[in-house]
Amino acid sequence: MALKWQGWVVGLVSLAGLLVFAPLGLYVWASSPAGPAGPAAPPPEVRVTGCRVDPASRRVLADVEARGGRGSYVATVEFRDRKPPQADARTSQTLVRLPGLAPDVPPARTEAVGPVWPPATPPWCGVAAVAREGESQR
Repeated sequence: MALKWQGWVVGLVSLAGLLVFAPLGLYVWASSPAGPAGPAAPPPEVRVTGCRVDPASRRVLADVEARGGRGSYVATVEFRDRKPPQADARTSQTLVRLPGLAPDVPPARTEAVGPVWPPATPPWCGVAAVAREGESQR
């Protein structure tokens, strides 16, 4: 008689284990990271096409142009009083948004507004970093 009940006990324990561990296995499988992503689109070519001091406000203005890339990007534009950075150089940065870039559309243009600049000091403007919108700057 004992052997007859042992088969039922083994079957019920197996069913209970399946009911407990199957959802856990599905959860682990569903939350695992996806496979490697495809190649990322190359970042756009972003450059400063003009750098000047506005005579009325004395602020530095940089004309920024972006071509290529796909999507929206944020560029960090840097303003310095000397081209090679030195310890005593005056530097400042600002962010500009470059939305809706695509390889087959004309270049996107925007203007970066910098700090108030001292008289008789020519500014230097350049792109310090470019990142896809929503990512951290590099």
